[in-house]
Amino acid sequence: MKLAAGSVNVVGAGLSGALLALLLAKRGFQVTVFERRSDPRLTPDDSGRSINLALAARGLRALERAGLAERVQPLLMPMRGRAVHGLDGTTTLLAYGQTPREVIYSVERDALNTLLIEAAAAEPNVSFRFEHACLGACSAAGALLLRDRQAAYDHEVALQPTIATDGAGSALRMSLAAAGHLTAREVLLDHDYKELTIPARSGQHLLDPHALHIWPRGDFMLIALPNPDGTFTATLFLPKAGARSFAALTTSAQVAELFAAEFPDAKALMPQLLDEFAAHPQGIMGTVYCDRWHSGGDVLLLGDAAHAIVPFHGQGMNCAFEDCSAVDQLLDD
Repeated sequence: MKLAAGSVNVVGAGLSGALLALLLAKRGFQVTVFERRSDPRLTPDDSGRSINLALAARGLRALERAGLAERVQPLLMPMRGRAVHGLDGTTTLLAYGQTPREVIYSVERDALNTLLIEAAAAEPNVSFRFEHACLGACSAAGALLLRDRQAAYDHEVALQPTIATDGAGSALRMSLAAAGHLTAREVLLDHDYKELTIPARSGQHLLDPHALHIWPRGDFMLIALPNPDGTFTATLFLPKAGARSFAALTTSAQVAELFAAEFPDAKALMPQLLDEFAAHPQGIMGTVYCDRWHSGGDVLLLGDAAHAIVPFHGQGMNCAFEDCSAVDQLLDD
């Protein structure tokens, strides 16, 4: 794909899409961002499906490149290491680095996404089109196919150039693969996840606020990442089927038994456990493989649309942000 000064479509206003729109706008491009969701600045996501993210050095470098290093700081909680909680009640801190300055940062996905959208929207040459779902692309006709969900009608815009940042379930990737422009496959894990909460007490964290907390239990685990407001976002990773699985948790009593047996110290800190478990959706996880990340000079895939990965090692967002940095660097050439 060759980008010359002019207009660029970005499909997806998630983390990488909003950051990329900002970087392109700073270079003088006219950027239109199409997003199937409603504007998160007006209707915050309360679906209970957002895993807290771990921001590392390469992700921070992309934010610095966009001039957001200081603005993002209030959202970040430094984590010095992993606090591993044993079934016997012991806790062991495994440091990430050799000095206290070597940290990674916990950040709430929705808060960071909103900040990035606000920063991009402040640029006069960025336009967001929320509730516009991408249906695919027709390379032969040079058209990007969209559905205006509010007006309930389909329409087309010129395809070239379009950058797809529409996530692991990318409609653009699927459309290109169906047309034979690339080969892609998705491999889902046999595990799912569910988001839960460890609330604050009088505004204070109930666990070490500078650690990523992990309760490893063989083929399943609970984690908790700190938030600036004193809460922790906890995530239960559990097999879909089996003795200890989501399929086996059909009643509140079974959920309570699992946590009492496997995570008793965490359970004592989670008064909303049963209500949240019943209300929050069960999320899927998987990896996306592509033989290429572009279709000629028309479409480029970035972030999860190109290479979604399971969340266990904090790579997804950092890889996506690094993609944005790479595109910006290439425009220097």
